[in-house]
Amino acid sequence: MKFRKLVALEPLNLIPSAENDLGSFAEEVIIYRDRPQTATEIIQRIGDADAVLVSYTTTLGKDSLAYCPNLKYIGMCCSLYSPESANVDISYANSRGIAVDGIRDYGDEGVVEYVVSELIRCLHGFGNLPSGKPRKPWSGIPREITGLKAGIIGLGKSGGMIADALHFFGADLSYFSRTRKPEAENKGFRYLPLRELLQDNEVLITCLNKNTVLLYESEFQHLGNRKIVFNTGLSPAWQEEALIKWLEGDNLLYCDTLGALGSEKLLNHPKVNCMQVSSGRTSQAFIRLSEKVLANLTAHLKKQSAR
Repeated sequence: MKFRKLVALEPLNLIPSAENDLGSFAEEVIIYRDRPQTATEIIQRIGDADAVLVSYTTTLGKDSLAYCPNLKYIGMCCSLYSPESANVDISYANSRGIAVDGIRDYGDEGVVEYVVSELIRCLHGFGNLPSGKPRKPWSGIPREITGLKAGIIGLGKSGGMIADALHFFGADLSYFSRTRKPEAENKGFRYLPLRELLQDNEVLITCLNKNTVLLYESEFQHLGNRKIVFNTGLSPAWQEEALIKWLEGDNLLYCDTLGALGSEKLLNHPKVNCMQVSSGRTSQAFIRLSEKVLANLTAHLKKQSAR
């Protein structure tokens, strides 16, 4: 079984061999090399297609989907953590009988390397600051990760991988999550309520779903001074005014992307380190992304054939 017409709505970051393989899933494949700018353009591109692939940079909402009567499948070539945070209106799509598949865990390895790399640079004083000035060791003299008290907020796949990496280097790990993680606690990672986690750790790493905010003024008060915060999520984990007030102290913030930072006005803040590069966008991540997109297409068509 094949789709009748498959449209790649925008650049998808698939490797060339995977893009070529799309032809095995549909009688007709149309691939667009730029992003649609309006709902009208999205509707025109989808046309009478019964399948569409979309990345994270385009929103497929009801205003578009309502005018695509033949559409039966949406493949998200990007992370799908929850329907609420997705760039596809999954609830509306499902109400129309449109199946939606997303993927997860394809860029986590690069994010882990980013956290470890930047933390080591900070503790040892390697390299220069964004201003170009030589970086001084965080504690005045170089330190190892060994014995560092680090807390993870959100111990999902990426948070767990970061915890494992820091544990390998000898960090003292604790975590806060919506649910307890017995497998993590068996490794020696301690569960703490959020405010205790904030107070107890020198380094805090937020690994939350998109649009999830947990840090407000009260939480930053519990976090206190002489702390380092990393945000590895796709959006800020904090209320911005509370963050800015906290940064008035002797504290540091690390984010890889502007999306994770949330505001361009913070880019030049002396306590903010933002590379404006997604640490998860590696050659290996694109391979994993491609494999999972094709696997979703295969599984969907197999399911349809079995009906």
